[in-house]
Amino acid sequence: METGKGLNTATRIVKKEGTVPAQELTADICVAGSGIAGVSAALEAARLGRRVILFDCLPALGGQAVNSMIHMFCGLFSNGPNPYQFTHGIADDILRDLGRAGALHYRRGAWTTVMYDVVALARWIEQEVARAGIVVVLGAVLRGSIVEGQRIQSLELATRFGDLKVKAAGFVDATGDAALAWHAGLPCREPADGPIYGSHMMVLEGVEYQGLPNKDELSEVMRKKGKAYGLVRAVGQVFPFPPRGTVTVNLTHEETPLEPVAASLKTLEGKAQADRVFQFLKNEFPQNFGQALVRAYALPGIRQTRWIVGRYQLTADDVRSGKRFPDAIARTAWPIEIHDSLEGYYWEQFSDDHVHYVPFGSLTPPGIDNMVAAGRCLDGDVAAHSSVRVMGPCIAMGAAAAHALDLALAGSGSVHDIALSELAERVKDNVERTD
Repeated sequence: METGKGLNTATRIVKKEGTVPAQELTADICVAGSGIAGVSAALEAARLGRRVILFDCLPALGGQAVNSMIHMFCGLFSNGPNPYQFTHGIADDILRDLGRAGALHYRRGAWTTVMYDVVALARWIEQEVARAGIVVVLGAVLRGSIVEGQRIQSLELATRFGDLKVKAAGFVDATGDAALAWHAGLPCREPADGPIYGSHMMVLEGVEYQGLPNKDELSEVMRKKGKAYGLVRAVGQVFPFPPRGTVTVNLTHEETPLEPVAASLKTLEGKAQADRVFQFLKNEFPQNFGQALVRAYALPGIRQTRWIVGRYQLTADDVRSGKRFPDAIARTAWPIEIHDSLEGYYWEQFSDDHVHYVPFGSLTPPGIDNMVAAGRCLDGDVAAHSSVRVMGPCIAMGAAAAHALDLALAGSGSVHDIALSELAERVKDNVERTD
């Protein structure tokens, strides 16, 4: 007979009495957003011996890398037939651990991308964050901040289980939409000439890989017949992932507004778009997709919405010229990729030897001393931003944010006063290493 407390039918009655005070949490560094940039910042800060709080509005870690099912590390390697790795830190750990688990698939060509198993990456993030002793708060919506002078003192979070007040000496805005900077009253940028569209990814199983259409073949049929299916895009691509026998589909465009009702509506519309795409694939490429099933729908994949105004705005000219900044903290060679049209997108790729850089000044708003942006929150014009918001440089930006705050907390307390030579020494692998 199994042992235990036995049959327990007791209940108790509870009732909320008045206002429940917010629970208080304290740390050295608080990271807002647990996408790949936020996870990089949190793990790097913990490895530096800092007490870290990591929170996210979703009920799971991983941000878009996991929950929007991006499935691909872009901008992590140089271009051409002999690529080298641009970004290290947790990127090394992920490539090693997921590689050993058979959860990676390298796509080589004019540029190298690395497909990954989303479940494997999600578990890697969860296990590493737990092992590092990071305090995690999930399903936490940022409601406001307390700012005194040029310092964020605390954040106000709301969860379904009660409110929290988070105090920290330093903060990382890795929210993707500059939510922390916005609530701190800092100026932010948005695209001025209309939205930058996101994508609603979908994962299919039961696909026949033999003769799978390439981008050109697929787009040709989309242009001819897509309107009959209600497709909004005329170009797109599907990505086979042989280790798991699946295909990731990127054939939708949806708006990603920063307004709750509109955002909810567009999310539903995006999934409906994915359904139409699925029917298109089954009908027009029956030899490949006739027996396919939808394994999973992603959350909306967001590209560019709102970001900080930094001490320096990265420009398209900086990207095209490969300008090397004295305070460079990240690099990539990813193309300029602007999704500003429903039907398609602007794509400007670079030569095999091209490298462009992200300066620390693009991560630091001048009006605040103890916050650093990372990932999609960095400052750039639309074109420059589109070329550095991918996961390779986002990992590097997260690491730089953690090191900058660590240096600031050990010194004057301001990220504007740190010795850039010390920061450069700490992040040099992400700027200089070519092996």
